[in-house]
Amino acid sequence: MSFTIVEQARARLNRSELAVPGSNYRFIEKAAEAPADVVFLDLEDAVAPDDKAQARKNIIRALNEVDFGKKTVSVRINGLDTHYMYRDVVDLIEQGGERLDLIMVPKVGTVADVYAVDMLVTQVEDAVGRKKRLGFEHIIETALGMSNVDAIAHASKRNESLHFGVADYAASTRARTTNIGGPNPLYGVLTDADEQGDRDYHWGDMWHYAIARMVVAARAAGLRPVDGPFGDIQDQEGYKAQARRAAVLGCEGKWAIHPTQIDLANELFAPSEAEVEKANRILEAMAQAQKEGKGAVTLDGRLIDIASIKQAEVLVEKAKAIADAG
Repeated sequence: MSFTIVEQARARLNRSELAVPGSNYRFIEKAAEAPADVVFLDLEDAVAPDDKAQARKNIIRALNEVDFGKKTVSVRINGLDTHYMYRDVVDLIEQGGERLDLIMVPKVGTVADVYAVDMLVTQVEDAVGRKKRLGFEHIIETALGMSNVDAIAHASKRNESLHFGVADYAASTRARTTNIGGPNPLYGVLTDADEQGDRDYHWGDMWHYAIARMVVAARAAGLRPVDGPFGDIQDQEGYKAQARRAAVLGCEGKWAIHPTQIDLANELFAPSEAEVEKANRILEAMAQAQKEGKGAVTLDGRLIDIASIKQAEVLVEKAKAIADAG
């Protein structure tokens, strides 16, 4: 173990994160009743320029009037390169009360971007005497942001999570795709020819590097990595495939850009009963081994050791958090 101890961000369930346009108040009310772990109310891409001011008012009203229950509530502000951003931050904190938990910052490119939002948020919080400090979610969705992802992850004590914004990332890197997430048939390889001269074509995951890179940066800073949107809301199997690979790489959860994707994310980013049962058996076996002065034992024919305890504890803790959320 390194002498440098990674301080973990505040623990929150983040299996599903529902995107809701701030311009539609009825959608906000419905989102409060949805089973998503996190709801982010959007002031950026989902809101037309002429609707920005009204969307901001809608969100402030909702923060004061709507019962979001145990959900984590976030607001995606407009980009730092727009004249909407400062007013988003000031009005949300001055008029939105204490219900807001997180601010989602889009298209973060450098440490200076995080510093600028942190400074503004801190000043307004201090001015109004806000009791609950806001956390930050950062969307990594540009080549600049990905190149600076490590520094961004460590840029503020408010940081809680990094998200992969696949659509803008594709545009920024000029990737040859127009899909929002998902595979591309052009991204693949041919096997060598067999004895009959036949060759198989295997599709690859063109987003593997980007998500894996973000996960490493997030975990090294104690943050939650979260996979972003999947655009084809009718393709549930496609969503599930993308979510599974994100979970395998270490993501805590995935966006839901439509309510039908919430249950999918909640299921796919939760440990199964069998996994939790096995994790508990590992903890019991290792507890007994430690009493006997052993550093490792076998369980079901497999070696388990101290590292196994850490893996098992993660699953058990997550299962407990899900149960507590009700």
